Amino acid sequence: MKNTVFKGVATAIVTPLTKDGVDYESYGKLIDWQIAEGVNAIVAAGTTGEGSTLTDEEHREVISYTVKRVAGRVPVIAGTGSNDTDYAVELTKHACEAGADAMLVVSPYYNKATQKGLIASFTKIADNCTKPIILYNVPSRTGCNILPATAATLADHPMIVGMKEASGNLSQIAELLHLVGDRMDVYSGNDDQIIPIMALGGKGVISVLSNVLPKKTAEMCDKFFAGDIAGAAKMQLDYIPLISALFSEVNPIPVKAAMAAMGFCEDYLRLPLTSMEDANREKLLALMRKEGLKV
Repeated sequence: MKNTVFKGVATAIVTPLTKDGVDYESYGKLIDWQIAEGVNAIVAAGTTGEGSTLTDEEHREVISYTVKRVAGRVPVIAGTGSNDTDYAVELTKHACEAGADAMLVVSPYYNKATQKGLIASFTKIADNCTKPIILYNVPSRTGCNILPATAATLADHPMIVGMKEASGNLSQIAELLHLVGDRMDVYSGNDDQIIPIMALGGKGVISVLSNVLPKKTAEMCDKFFAGDIAGAAKMQLDYIPLISALFSEVNPIPVKAAMAAMGFCEDYLRLPLTSMEDANREKLLALMRKEGLKV
């Protein structure tokens, strides 16, 4: 069995931005709040952190800053994937040197790859990495599905220890868990499937919801691990409307609006992302108020 990077909830944290760049003062406060609320890990510069529109310098700085600010309180997982394997290798090397505890590496997007290409690309990145790697399967964004058999092959690599599964296909995820056994931890990449995936043997979630409700998302996972399956399932179902609102437009548009309403950052996104539509925003804020959040 390989070492588990985290168990429970890792927040795919937003990156506070302004027209002048990364707002590190707000980012530091957000990190501290997330940890105080009980999350089990922080994912920096992922999809929710707008890693795809950070400059190379910003991307590296965000990873380095996150490691320093977290200061060992929870694991830091750095988003270092790219559709350019060589760039992913260089970014991964930086994150290792900066002290990140693990990498989150998405499958190549736009140019995509065959399953053979996925194995070659992920293997090259892993061969150049001194920290554990969690693969990220999100075919709705990448147009490229990491098949269970491919993941099972990659699980033989000593540095590849996990998979964030956001395919939404529970049958595929069940097959994945069957094939990899204890060679690879599997995490839900969709907040509406946290408990179903954990019921199949998943170790937790890399979450958008936990930006807004870190304590409650952690509590949901804790209930499940403590054997209160019914209680965990009830929380999962109770949060379905809020989760749906957080994905009513392309992530991270809604969660950035939510965090701005909570006072953690500006509602500022980089093109091609634009601010949330007013009607969707009102629905989101109403659901947040229902959860007792002051927005």
